[in-house]
Amino acid sequence: MDTHLTFSSRRSPVVCLHGCVASSQPLASSVGLDILKRGGNAADAAVAVAAALAVTEPSSTGPGGDAFCLFYNSSTGEVTGINGSGRSPKAQTLDFLEGRGYTAEAPPSPFDALNITVPGAPACWCDTVQLFGNHKLSLREVLSGAVELAEVGFPVAEVAAHHWANWVAALRDAGRELGGDLLIDGHAPKCGQVFRNPALAQTLKELGELGKPAFYQGRVAQAIVDVINQNGGVMTLDDLSSHDSEVITPISTDYKGVCLWEPPPNSQGLAALLLLNILENFPLKALDHNSPDYIHVLVEAVRLTLADALRYLSDPEHVTIPLETLLDKSYSQQRAQLISMDRAMEDLEPGLMTGSDTVYFCVIDSQGNACSFVNSTYMGFGSGLVPKDCGFSLQNRGASFTLRRNHVNCVAGGKRPYHTIIPALLTEPATESQKPRLLAALGVMGAFMQPQGHVQVLLNMLEFGMNPQQALDAPRVYVAYDNKTDQWSVNLEEGVDQQVAEELRRRGHKVNWPITGHKRSQFGRGQIITVGDWWSSSVRQADHPSVLWAGSDPRGDGCAHGY
Repeated sequence: MDTHLTFSSRRSPVVCLHGCVASSQPLASSVGLDILKRGGNAADAAVAVAAALAVTEPSSTGPGGDAFCLFYNSSTGEVTGINGSGRSPKAQTLDFLEGRGYTAEAPPSPFDALNITVPGAPACWCDTVQLFGNHKLSLREVLSGAVELAEVGFPVAEVAAHHWANWVAALRDAGRELGGDLLIDGHAPKCGQVFRNPALAQTLKELGELGKPAFYQGRVAQAIVDVINQNGGVMTLDDLSSHDSEVITPISTDYKGVCLWEPPPNSQGLAALLLLNILENFPLKALDHNSPDYIHVLVEAVRLTLADALRYLSDPEHVTIPLETLLDKSYSQQRAQLISMDRAMEDLEPGLMTGSDTVYFCVIDSQGNACSFVNSTYMGFGSGLVPKDCGFSLQNRGASFTLRRNHVNCVAGGKRPYHTIIPALLTEPATESQKPRLLAALGVMGAFMQPQGHVQVLLNMLEFGMNPQQALDAPRVYVAYDNKTDQWSVNLEEGVDQQVAEELRRRGHKVNWPITGHKRSQFGRGQIITVGDWWSSSVRQADHPSVLWAGSDPRGDGCAHGY
């Protein structure tokens, strides 16, 4: 197979009136659209997509991972959400890990069973349908499309096949074999090969019939505990049965007449808001899209933001996070003053940096409700451990903890780690007389790319007038920090001019350019659905404000579907 992935086709935004789903797999988008047509709402359809992606993209997502969702209720104008991230086992204290010989400098391998945290996704799915669904369809009906895909089988898509094979190889290199449920005769399926997962079909059926107890107690819970304990982990049945989702009040910031909503800590949604607040202090439109000045300001703002996020972000049940101070505009003005236009900043100290495999998707229904949803097993296939006869792998989200005592994100029993996955919503700011009007559901998956991606695609529309598809197509910038070399690097996607890369190097940035082919996956895979074309200055929705516009990332296999 040609390993070089060329990006040569163009795609129009999807425009529709009644409902829209955008995800990284066409089959999953179809499953979500089917739920909308059968009377379910945006939340019901989002859970149907989450389960379908667990079948079609198991290296990125599944019931063994975590999930977050934000929901816009069109009748009340309220934005609420669910934090579906799980905790570390109660026995997994820093003292325990040090007793096993691990230290901050020599932690367990990312794929170690000790890095498995309680999977929060199944509870999040059940609670999303329960709290935000319209109850016209049962959970069993919501999950039926995914069950059918798993039972009958589906042809594996191109990008999914590439990551499947890559992560199977990475697990083998780390001395771990992926469970047979997720392979065909010991190998990753190839693009176009039909893959069936009857074990996952059974797990999803049980979840549909019995809800959360089907996963957190009984057969599946026992299989999870067994495989973890056989591999040196310490999770118990009590760790699983005591798990619950947390209903959250999202955090937000205003930027030039729009309001960006993100989940609060332990998620890194705060980073996207801090980044936007710093960038508000610069004339971005005048700098020109992806010009040396624009990318320089963006990179410096990302570095300031990540340094803060990694210093303060953790589980709010274990530490106090100064959210109000950090989100105060005067704080961002101070941070913005640290940026010099002609030189990269010296000496910025962030903490940990890690990898990710995640799916992001969104749904808007005919009533105008929106569900922005993200689901992840962290690194590809997570730990690679597959509970017997369950059809999914267990996440390794605990690899995000540090073993540095007194660090806010230090490992502790029953604690949630710094979490990279974030869904977003965009509204008009609320006034005393008016509830906030929905403008968009959007997201970009990919570890520390997520806040950077949210802000880049948002600015593409707000500052540069791109439609949702153009906003996702545009070449991106990814700022990364390497713990080993203590260096920041600026990764520029193919499509950014060579002169731009050279000018950024002149200003002191370590630049990797051009990033091409499958390596472009580091820039994330995004989805956007907007209500009306508010980014276009020529038309201000006078014609038809309820037209939905949608885009799906060319870096993935997916599409937006509407009706």
